[in-house]
Amino acid sequence: MPTVRVTKDNFEDLVASNDIVLVDFWASWCAPCRMFAPVFEAASEKNPDIVFAKVDTEAEGELAAAFAIMSIPTLMILRDNIIVFSQPGALPAPALDKLIEQVRALDMEEVHRQVDAQREAAEAR
Repeated sequence: MPTVRVTKDNFEDLVASNDIVLVDFWASWCAPCRMFAPVFEAASEKNPDIVFAKVDTEAEGELAAAFAIMSIPTLMILRDNIIVFSQPGALPAPALDKLIEQVRALDMEEVHRQVDAQREAAEAR
C-alpha cells in the first residue's frame, strides 16, 4: 500500500479508522528524512494491512506542534488510537521490520489497562 499524505484535517479520521498507523514526520530539506523515505515506502509495500502516513512538517506545522515534534524524521506508531512508539531518527529496514513485528504482537487489552490506570492516577492528583 502506498504511503498516505496526512494533514491536520484527515489525521484523526485516519487514526480512528485503522488499527495500526505508522506516521513519518519529515521535511523535504532534511537529508536523514530523504534517506529514510525509501525504507518507509518499502515497509508500506510489505505490510498492506497497515497504514503508512507521512506528515510534511513544513506544510503541517500545527500537526507537528500538536505532537511536540522537535527533531525529524520522527516515527510515531499508533495502534487502536494509542501512541505506542515515538522516536526521532531514521531507522534501517531491519529495525523497522522488527518494530512492526513488536507492534503487531502487543497485547492491546493490557495496553488499554495501563493507559486507563495512568489516566486515573493523573486524575487523582
